[in-house]
Amino acid sequence: MILTGHEIKKQVNKGRIVIDPFDERNIQPNSYDFHLGKYIKVYTNKILDSKKKNLVKEIEIPKEGLLLKPDELYLGMIEEIMGSEYYVPILRGRSSTGRLGLFVHITADLIDIGSINNWTLMLHSVLPVKIYPGMKIGQVTFWVPKGEIKLYEGKYQGSCRPMESKSFTDFDALKL
Repeated sequence: MILTGHEIKKQVNKGRIVIDPFDERNIQPNSYDFHLGKYIKVYTNKILDSKKKNLVKEIEIPKEGLLLKPDELYLGMIEEIMGSEYYVPILRGRSSTGRLGLFVHITADLIDIGSINNWTLMLHSVLPVKIYPGMKIGQVTFWVPKGEIKLYEGKYQGSCRPMESKSFTDFDALKL
C-alpha cells in the first residue's frame, strides 16, 4: 500500500518519516519531490572493476549549472535527509526530469527501511543536459511493509555525500 501525499505529511509530523528540510510545497498526490544536492562524484577510470575500490573525484555543482555528458555515470545526492523506520521509500525521477533524458537511478530505486540519509543518485543522461544544485530532480514514495521489520545496517548507512560503489567489500566477505 502506497501512502498519499496527505499521509506522508501526517507521518512526517508524527516523526515516522524523516524529510529534512520538509516543505509542504513538495507534496504530490502520492509522493514527495526531492532536490539535487550540491555535490557529485565521477569515477576517474574509464574501466571499473567491481572487485576493487574505484577512485572518484568529487565536484561541487556550480550555481551556473554543470553539463552532464551522455555515456558518463555521475553519482549525485539528494539535498534532503530522508528515510523511515516504518515505511519503505522508493525513489523515481520526475517526469519533467525524464523528459530531459536524465535518469536519476540506474537500478537502485528501492531504499531499505531504516536507511535515513542523503541518498545517492546514479545520474545518466541520454543527451547533454545541464543540472543545477537544488533543482527538483526526483520523487519518493513510501510503502507499507508486511512482515517483521529489520532495519538497514548496511555499508551505505549514514552517508551525507554521494557514495561510490562498495561492491569490492562483497568479494571480501565471500573470500572470492
